Amino acid sequence: MHKLEFVKDKNMASIIQPKILKGFRDFLPDQEINRKEITTTLTEVYESYGFVPIDTPVLEYTEILLGKGSGETDKQIYRFNDNGGRDVSMRFDLTVPFARFMAQYHNDLQLPFKRYHISKVWRGENTQKGRYREFTQCDFDIVGTDNAESDYEILSIMNKSFEKLGIKNIEFKISHRGIFNKMLESLNLSENLSDILRTVDKLAKIGIAATQAELTAITNDKEKTAKILEYIQAEGNFLHTLDKIEALSGGESEHSLRLRKIYEYLQAEEIADNFIIDPSITRGLDYYTGIVYETFFKDLPSIGSVCSGGRYNNLASLYTKQELPGVGSSIGLDRLIAALQELDLISSKPSKTECIILNFDSKLKKEYFKLATRLREAGIKTEVFLDDKKLGPQLNFAEKKSIPTAIICGEDEIQQGFFTLKNIKERNNIKVEKFDNLIEEIKKILK
Repeated sequence: MHKLEFVKDKNMASIIQPKILKGFRDFLPDQEINRKEITTTLTEVYESYGFVPIDTPVLEYTEILLGKGSGETDKQIYRFNDNGGRDVSMRFDLTVPFARFMAQYHNDLQLPFKRYHISKVWRGENTQKGRYREFTQCDFDIVGTDNAESDYEILSIMNKSFEKLGIKNIEFKISHRGIFNKMLESLNLSENLSDILRTVDKLAKIGIAATQAELTAITNDKEKTAKILEYIQAEGNFLHTLDKIEALSGGESEHSLRLRKIYEYLQAEEIADNFIIDPSITRGLDYYTGIVYETFFKDLPSIGSVCSGGRYNNLASLYTKQELPGVGSSIGLDRLIAALQELDLISSKPSKTECIILNFDSKLKKEYFKLATRLREAGIKTEVFLDDKKLGPQLNFAEKKSIPTAIICGEDEIQQGFFTLKNIKERNNIKVEKFDNLIEEIKKILK
């Protein structure tokens, strides 16, 4: 994904000048450490609910992907003919390949099947803050059942994921495509469903006036447009808004009853206050059929949704006659990190090393490596300073990597069986006898 150019200079041989394609990035250690910590936490949450990992290829036959998201998404797909002349594309999300996966392997899996998939996807869209052409999604889905319980469990995982990440200023906005569709049916606008959904989905970006103009162009009826605008405005708390959209859609239905049941489960878990109904949430992708949701930072709504998804009961039917209803959500890792950085909620971590053994005497390197092995076996992330340098540059190296402890060990220490442990932040030394005591002192500093 890098663009390489030859640069000629009369004073030097030709060299290759590295450049990165627009919308693509490299990740330095401090960035990748944070990314890894977040995905590790999410993996632990997913697995605590009984979810298992899968993976799918980056490349799919284009016919698998095309027409499964939206017309706009189709334009963003990275598509080409491979060396065998096959029409192939890079996956634009993890949900559509998962639908193909389920169609192929549902006989080998226990239903309902709970999976998670953390990997990169590609879309050739306009880049902006938190939005790139190569980005990582953290998906979790339940396939093979269609009920309020599975819808609720996905919402519970969303809440638990942000809780475990220590993120509190989050607001989960949910809606239901079934109720919205029912309202449009009452207005005889079912044929315009896709265009209306995508227009409403842009409300936060283009504002109410532009949304009204676009809707009127679609409906050719100001009264019908007014009904749609009335529907998509939230009103009061969860139940008040549900009462409103239920009435505007023609009364109680299986869809509104399901939302009420989901709300009861959220109340039982005592997390209902974190969820609100926002009828303007539609999720522009064509494959959603039921509950849909997006997640926003209260202090930074402009960054957009950092966790989105919903129910998609018909997606797998494109590949199999087997009924495979599904529901799931996806955390956008890159947008999440962009938000955390802007809100100063994430710190730089240039290293995971907890202890460094300084190269006090080059003749003792074998002893240093033996000690490092013992420390690692005791659960301490340890590295040995490899070059022959004075202690000053070695300590400067440790400080720049934010390594909290260092061991200074010369010939006297080796012969007498003690260690000099340095607390780098506090800049003080501790004389420690015996290896077990060394481990204990290091862990004290780490705490």
